[in-house]
Amino acid sequence: MEASIFTEVMLPLALASIMFGMGLSLTVEDFTRLWRTPKPIILGLFGQLILLPILALAIGLLFELSTPLLIGLIILAACPGGTTSNLFSQLARANLALSVSLTAISTIICVFSTPFIIQYAVTALAGEKPPQFSLLNTAIGLFTITLVPVLIGIALRHYQTQWALRSEGYFRKFSLFFMITMIVVIMIEEHQLLWDSLGQTFLATFILSISSMSVGLLIAKLFNLRYSDAMTLAIEVGIQNGTLAILITLSFLNEPAYSVIIGMYGLVMYLGPIILIAASKWWTKQKESTAPSPAQQ
Repeated sequence: MEASIFTEVMLPLALASIMFGMGLSLTVEDFTRLWRTPKPIILGLFGQLILLPILALAIGLLFELSTPLLIGLIILAACPGGTTSNLFSQLARANLALSVSLTAISTIICVFSTPFIIQYAVTALAGEKPPQFSLLNTAIGLFTITLVPVLIGIALRHYQTQWALRSEGYFRKFSLFFMITMIVVIMIEEHQLLWDSLGQTFLATFILSISSMSVGLLIAKLFNLRYSDAMTLAIEVGIQNGTLAILITLSFLNEPAYSVIIGMYGLVMYLGPIILIAASKWWTKQKESTAPSPAQQ
């Protein structure tokens, strides 16, 4: 997939539209919540921004992934969470406010942190012919395509609340449609690499999903967070913005081979949260069934 009007123009515009839709779902309070309840937010950011890329590198080395797959997995882990994590937090009856705040704040931070992680991945792992990469241009690109549309969306949410609430759902549906479309395009364009590494990519992305959620739960347990916050951290650390990762690999790096494992992740990432929610509901029912009734007390 050579550089074209699709990768240079249409893909960035589509992601900017998705990020604008995310902005419509946010309020200023989602950012200021950090100062009122800093502990769970800081722990969630630590898990997402620091532990997750390390975990992705370890999993890639463990499975002996090829260089394109390894770099793609690290780029994915360097991206913030997306609105999908907010949806799963709602389904899990987790702390939705915390989920939204983590998504919002991590999106801002990743504009600056993600380029450094990408630089490490392509310079340390890509071998003798790394793709052309500019730290400054990538940071500016991420700022323009992600942060600016989000800020515009927040402003419209503040001044045109009713319109923003009505429009948010359309952008959410577009986000899902676009992600599915991109996965299909990647599968077709890179079908040989996908077929040759199908088992590896599936297992690596599935284990990344499960282990990253486990990291979120472990952090919450170690620091005695309440149950709803623990579920939120598991989901936020466990779900990444695959659409942004695809944009980086196709438009910024022009390396479609890096996007193969991200496309697989787009299919696999729903399994971990579904398992988590099902296990949570089962555990809750077990506790309720074994709890003594008022008459027995």
